[in-house]
Amino acid sequence: MKLQEITIRHLKMKMKAPFSTSFGTFFDKEFLLLEVTDELGNKGWGESVAFDSPWYNEETYKTNWIMLEDFLIPLVKGKQIEHPDELNELFAPIRKNNMAKSTIEGAVWDLYAKRTNQTLASALGGDIKQIEVGISIGIQNSIDELLTLIEGHVNEGYKRIKVKIKPGWDVDVIRAIRERFPDVPLMADANSAYRLEDAELLKQLDEFNLTMIEQPLASDDIIDHATLQKQLKTPICLDESIHSLEDARKAIEIGSCEIINIKIGRVGGLTESKKIHDYCKSKGIPVWCGGMLESGIGRAHNVALTTLSNFVLPGDTAGSDRYWDQDIISPEVTVENGYITVPDKAGIGYEPNLELIEKFTMEKKVYNLVEEEVAQ
Repeated sequence: MKLQEITIRHLKMKMKAPFSTSFGTFFDKEFLLLEVTDELGNKGWGESVAFDSPWYNEETYKTNWIMLEDFLIPLVKGKQIEHPDELNELFAPIRKNNMAKSTIEGAVWDLYAKRTNQTLASALGGDIKQIEVGISIGIQNSIDELLTLIEGHVNEGYKRIKVKIKPGWDVDVIRAIRERFPDVPLMADANSAYRLEDAELLKQLDEFNLTMIEQPLASDDIIDHATLQKQLKTPICLDESIHSLEDARKAIEIGSCEIINIKIGRVGGLTESKKIHDYCKSKGIPVWCGGMLESGIGRAHNVALTTLSNFVLPGDTAGSDRYWDQDIISPEVTVENGYITVPDKAGIGYEPNLELIEKFTMEKKVYNLVEEEVAQ
């Protein structure tokens, strides 16, 4: 396939409810959508999961646009692409900027699956027809408010509850949850809010039978996590520390974690996600798919990836109505009794709702890969 045109859109969508973590509260999500068109008129869609500020990693949707326009789009211009895996090698000389790379790579994967008349899940090698999903709950104003939210999600059938923690909102919160919900699969996500000096505090979480503690220490660390894991009974799951297969290999070799969260944008795309999945499977390390408050386009990519066999833990891919009054795909992603049914249509399996996409679009630019001019 040969790409003829790429369209980048900057969207802003209001969240259904504020979402709070240890590093901030989100009321809206601003992000990029990227649409590719091939020589036959087929289209593929990808989503940048970068936020408007660099609090999760160094990228933002604005830096993603610069990287796409100045470096990544020029690299694919005029190229004959046989398989999306080729983009992983093509983009290798560009350091980091994984979310920007993933934006265009995801669109090409969608396009490839449509051209070959298969679902994105099948193109990736997945064969699971229904995926188990959990829910991620941000920091609330009170423990009572949090317990009420959890009760609602448990009644909806979600297979796992993840709660955000930070210093001052941790042990007492988890204890209250366990007292109210003694059997629910539960994990705590720290988003790098602690230091190794907090080991004694974190060890208190061992009594609550957590599935995992996610990324308790620094976002670029694997050494201190290895030290901490030796002191904990609870498995550590690494998130922000894993940007590539090499990161995963090193973390596993030194014992930094017992579980890995794979986020497509964080690791640079579906190809690298699959490599990490395959390596973890060979080492007996379970993986799960994390969420980045995606719209339906990014959510659809997560659904497809989660059909690979080593995604044995429920991911963060909740239904569209968890985050949005209106999502930008049709049909929306729905959860029934804790499961999402994988779509059987070619590509991502959901149809982008162009009317809603235009409604939420703040800026748009079309790149013609055949002619030199750029249409505004």
